[in-house]
Amino acid sequence: MSDSESEAEEAAETEEEAESEETAVALLFGEWSVTEIEYQDPSTERYITVTPIAHTMGRHSEKQFKKSDISIVERLINRLMQTEENTGKKQLTTRIVRDAFDVIHSRTEENPVQILVRAVENSAPREETVRLKYGGISVPKAVDVAPQRRVDQALKFIADGTQNASYKTPTDAHEALAQQLIGAADGDVNTYSVNQKEEKERVAAAAR
Repeated sequence: MSDSESEAEEAAETEEEAESEETAVALLFGEWSVTEIEYQDPSTERYITVTPIAHTMGRHSEKQFKKSDISIVERLINRLMQTEENTGKKQLTTRIVRDAFDVIHSRTEENPVQILVRAVENSAPREETVRLKYGGISVPKAVDVAPQRRVDQALKFIADGTQNASYKTPTDAHEALAQQLIGAADGDVNTYSVNQKEEKERVAAAAR
């Protein structure tokens, strides 16, 4: 290997290290640190990515299973867009999440990113049912849920709970989202996402 090639490789490594350091010190929405986030569920930890980037412009959209490399905050934003009213409104849903984070911090005095991670962990079902056919008879069967699907389901429940609490009601969307995340982080069964998780696990337990 020539000296010029080795120097080029060293320069590339230095540039990558500098970028990773910049990402580490960057703040989500310019306010919230994404370092020192604690995980309570080891099975979903690798699928809950936390970065200060809230909009990757779809760079992973055509790669199978690469959604787990996207920040959990952006995944929540994308899930909130999957309604008739918010379809394609990325800036609107980003503002809803940012305002919800401010509400969460004012009420809990905690990092809202940590609250989101805890809410996803508490809303992720561990069991669900599938339908098996035996001689033309459909029988429910309990199965374990894959970790990546657990995170997907948790985000769906949180977004659905926010939609139900804010659509055609006096409650603002960011207020409804903050309530959902705080309740789910505390494991409150009256919160929609936790209630849906408990219901899925209850039905699965009956089908064992």
